[in-house]
Amino acid sequence: MAAPSAARTPAPRRLSRTYAAVNVGSFRISAMIMGETENGELQVLGSGHRASAGIKRGYVTDMGAAAHAIRDAVERAEKSANTPVRSVWIACAGAGLASHVIAVDIEIGGRRIEDEDVEQLLIQAQDMIQPDGRKVLHAQPAHYTLDGAHGIANPRGLHAERLGVDIHVMLADGAPIRNLTEAVQNAHLEVEGVVAAPLAAGHACLTPEERELGVALVEIGADITNVAVFAGGMLLGLHAVPMGSADITDAIASSFGIRRSQAERLKCVAGSAVASPADHRELIPVNGPGEGGEGAPLGPLARGADDKNRILRAELVAVVTQQLAVLTGEIGKALKGMGFTGSRAGQVVLTGGGAELAGMADFMQGALGQPVRLGRPPQLSGMPEAHHAPGFATLAGLCLYAAEDPVDIRAVGAGRGGVYRTMANESGVAALLMRLFRAVREYF
Repeated sequence: MAAPSAARTPAPRRLSRTYAAVNVGSFRISAMIMGETENGELQVLGSGHRASAGIKRGYVTDMGAAAHAIRDAVERAEKSANTPVRSVWIACAGAGLASHVIAVDIEIGGRRIEDEDVEQLLIQAQDMIQPDGRKVLHAQPAHYTLDGAHGIANPRGLHAERLGVDIHVMLADGAPIRNLTEAVQNAHLEVEGVVAAPLAAGHACLTPEERELGVALVEIGADITNVAVFAGGMLLGLHAVPMGSADITDAIASSFGIRRSQAERLKCVAGSAVASPADHRELIPVNGPGEGGEGAPLGPLARGADDKNRILRAELVAVVTQQLAVLTGEIGKALKGMGFTGSRAGQVVLTGGGAELAGMADFMQGALGQPVRLGRPPQLSGMPEAHHAPGFATLAGLCLYAAEDPVDIRAVGAGRGGVYRTMANESGVAALLMRLFRAVREYF
């Protein structure tokens, strides 16, 4: 009797496309490589991250340090995925992001709408964009209108007297975008596209229904908090608050007279946005593992600590909540300024690394008086469990955005070229030669 044959391992599905993304934050620089199979399934091939360098409040402050950190993060992702990348999508969180909507319509005369009509409408909309000296990151059709009726996803084949479209335009300051792009190019990578961080995070955290009915996305980074309001399927308003989770770390360091590294560890390990009665009985060691151990110098005691350099958890939580109250106040002002209050208010979704603080959603819900939930990226195939967290939402959203490759009206009439290629390809051959020269000089 023949021995039963061993079970065969199913062959891995072939990839039709690969996307790479880099999120350049003030606290962490992270990279992800995602593949798309022939049947459209997305899977994470590899990822990597490291401490940030040369970045402050979303702006490049040290070109060399930023380029080295970007290259390091990408190499870690390449090693994890066993796949090299030449070009990446990058997110922009600073650079004075601003969002507005323009409406355009054309006469149809009651006949059936064809592809040519939609193209004519979008070409006419191109002339309506007024950047006023700023850089246009996105100019995307959100939805169409037929004789004034909104919410039409695809007007082709329908009849109307007038066909209209609402275009979402995202603007940014040119110089910071060029600095960010050049930092990536100095890391020997091409820039496939630049995406506003709120749009990328929204792709990862928000459902289409939420974006349609109305939702606020609050992305808490290290140095900056972006507050974005979505409705009608598009981003309607955006406000940047120059505060973030690093301000909580600094407040802890200042209050207890300790190093920032110690304050960051205390915040992550024992910090909370919600107090409990047990906090007044729990002592938290200020020194981390290996600090002040046997034979090691203890160093100065934290302010208010006991002889073993321990502080009451209640005192730590008090500092955290005091700083959060200031941040939440600014978030509330931003939401009110964009009309997201009263009967027009709805769900608030918290994301970003700062949203991972224990009890953050409960604190924000009580402070804002609105329902609040944490926003996480979807659990994609191959994604590490640690990346299924608010702090990696923008990174995953970049890959999802790249895979979707939304229509940009600036590409209509000139062939599809993706969402944002102009800045990356401004220098063309010259930029490629410069990268080759820098690579040869660095490695040889």
